Amino acid sequence: MIAVDAMGGDHAPHEIVAGAVQAVREHGLQIVLVGPPRVLYDALAAHGATKEIPIVRAEEALAMHEGALASLRRPKSSIAIACHLVRQGHAGAIVSAGSTAGVVATGKLRLKALPGVLRPAIAVALPTRPRPTILLDAGANAEVKPEMLVQFAHLGATYAQIAFGIDEPRVGLLTIGSEAEKGNKLSRRAHELLAELPGFTGNVEGHDMLTGIADVIVTDGFTGNVALKTMEGAVRYAFDELRETIEGSRVAKFGAFMQRGRLRELAQRLDPEAYGGAVLLGLNGTIVIAHGSTTAKGVAAACRLAADLCKGGIVERIGERIAHRPHRLW
Repeated sequence: MIAVDAMGGDHAPHEIVAGAVQAVREHGLQIVLVGPPRVLYDALAAHGATKEIPIVRAEEALAMHEGALASLRRPKSSIAIACHLVRQGHAGAIVSAGSTAGVVATGKLRLKALPGVLRPAIAVALPTRPRPTILLDAGANAEVKPEMLVQFAHLGATYAQIAFGIDEPRVGLLTIGSEAEKGNKLSRRAHELLAELPGFTGNVEGHDMLTGIADVIVTDGFTGNVALKTMEGAVRYAFDELRETIEGSRVAKFGAFMQRGRLRELAQRLDPEAYGGAVLLGLNGTIVIAHGSTTAKGVAAACRLAADLCKGGIVERIGERIAHRPHRLW
């Protein structure tokens, strides 16, 4: 069962409900919506799905502009109730498109970190080829210690194994140079610790993040979030420029028509909604954080990702890895 925070996101609840219905009908997932019953019932009725998806009452919701403190001010919010369902064993994972800061803070408060996990981290799939690269931390921890980056490597490696079937993930450290001595004190010490683990491939520079040089890239949350948003902005800029160029002449339009299949494939691969969202790893429960502006397509993908991670036992496997295999990645 996946608990969906129906009130999180710019387009809640209608796009959230539509995505939940899509996940049930197309993928056969078990979903429970969390939010105000009357509002959600009406939204489900619009899809003829009132008997397909149950509703759990939550009269409060975190606004998109609210930060971490909102988790304390709104103990009965839809995301807090979703966490309660996971703690009670009534749901295996949570999907929310709400405020990232609010979702992370609520998750930490309600679910708690797994034993031995120093800090949970946000993992994001980057659209590399032939398979996605996992970047973490993407914003949960602005300041970290070297030992935390080693744990992030374990979290990311487990995620890569379950979500993308990578048996022996290659791990890289994001910093300013490929040489071991490059970077600040944090990255140099982290490199020393990571170098002791099989599977560590060395430092990764910013321009190599989308080359597939590593399956997992670890960094602190501040750097990871800046890098992620820079890439998102660069992709949007490139597509805007490409669209303007194509529309600028008949010859360009004809060329684009001839390559429409490849262009469509590229657009789908770079669509963040195709990957379901970020995953908060290291808690006693799995939380998939969809983009705040996500549509029904993104919600359905997030639900499917959450179900796959539950099926793969990611919480249990992370707990086992941290407890018994701290000195190797696989």
